[in-house]
Amino acid sequence: MKFFEVKNPPAGGKKSKARVGVIHTAHGDIHTPAFVPVATKGTLKTIPPREFQEIGVEVAFVNTFHLVAHPGAKVIQKFGGIHAYAKLGIPLMSDSAGFQVFSLGGGDSQKRIKTHEGEEVPVKKISEEGVLFRAPRDGKEILFTPELSMKYQQQIGADLIMAFDECIYHGADYQYTKQATERTHRWLQRCIKAQKKSASAKGYGEAKQYLYGIIQGGTFKDLRQESAKFVAEQATPGVAIGGVAIGETKKEIREQLRWVAPYLPEDKPVHLLGIGQSDDILDAVRYGVDTFDCVEPTRLARNGIVYCSKSDFEQFARVDLGASKYLKEKGPIQKGCRCYTCQNFSLSFIHHLFKERELLGYYLATWHNLYSFAEFFRNLREQIAAGKI
Repeated sequence: MKFFEVKNPPAGGKKSKARVGVIHTAHGDIHTPAFVPVATKGTLKTIPPREFQEIGVEVAFVNTFHLVAHPGAKVIQKFGGIHAYAKLGIPLMSDSAGFQVFSLGGGDSQKRIKTHEGEEVPVKKISEEGVLFRAPRDGKEILFTPELSMKYQQQIGADLIMAFDECIYHGADYQYTKQATERTHRWLQRCIKAQKKSASAKGYGEAKQYLYGIIQGGTFKDLRQESAKFVAEQATPGVAIGGVAIGETKKEIREQLRWVAPYLPEDKPVHLLGIGQSDDILDAVRYGVDTFDCVEPTRLARNGIVYCSKSDFEQFARVDLGASKYLKEKGPIQKGCRCYTCQNFSLSFIHHLFKERELLGYYLATWHNLYSFAEFFRNLREQIAAGKI
């Protein structure tokens, strides 16, 4: 069975490269286009794994840097990998720690960056060898190289793994962006070599892992296109687009996608890192993107913000559960929504939970947001299959 099957190839017109497909993994199939909620430290916050199927979650994203920092990749490996350790019975993607590489100082020592979870991570040194971090938990130094990133991800055991890259900070000048992009290309080749060398070694390779090369290039058209050409030509099963969500405007995001779209492979799945707003997703699938990861739906839910839409493909409106006007609202978050939250609880009660900081509120809000995204993508696949996108 092929790793990636395109069920509805694009019609070939200039307007859309949208397609419907299936990614086959050892832990199940992923129907694309698909959203990949982020389970950074091995848990999709507030949601028990046994409820993934009911919600419609087919895949999740774990973060290598955080799992190496604690509990450690070796610990996870001893438990049989992250699926067994965290009881995550669905396909998983893992980051390479590349997101944690970008620094506002262009790689100068002791610069601090914010991860997508809001934590600050000191980057001590970026060199051709790799990146030296200081762990936020205990201050110990952690070295990441392409070879170590592959080793850690193999020990963690995700199905879809990312090549180690240098995620370029927004505003970097041309020369720095060029150097960092070329270094990312060299690191990709080292990742490919390292994965091939260690996949058959004892303790690794029990389940097939599929490596994605990452396109960089910052905000420069020629560098983006050169990177897209290079990555697409490499012997990796998948391709990812990185760095488009680091401070860019929506216009810049679309420009960068438009630049690389002609070079995206037709026979490999394409992942867009860090994008999670419905209007961005709609445009990205037209450029040939298959999967998306973002913390937004779950993070907003924990902050009392839930989604509400008037139609399947309208940008989600946001409802602030803390607003006092909802205290007497007998209806659900969204009329007609079939999620567990909307089928069982009033908006008034959920408002009450957030006002009182009751943990159940985080669970119910997260359930609704994840279900809303699952429904959005299900409808999106139907629209693409019908030739409407």
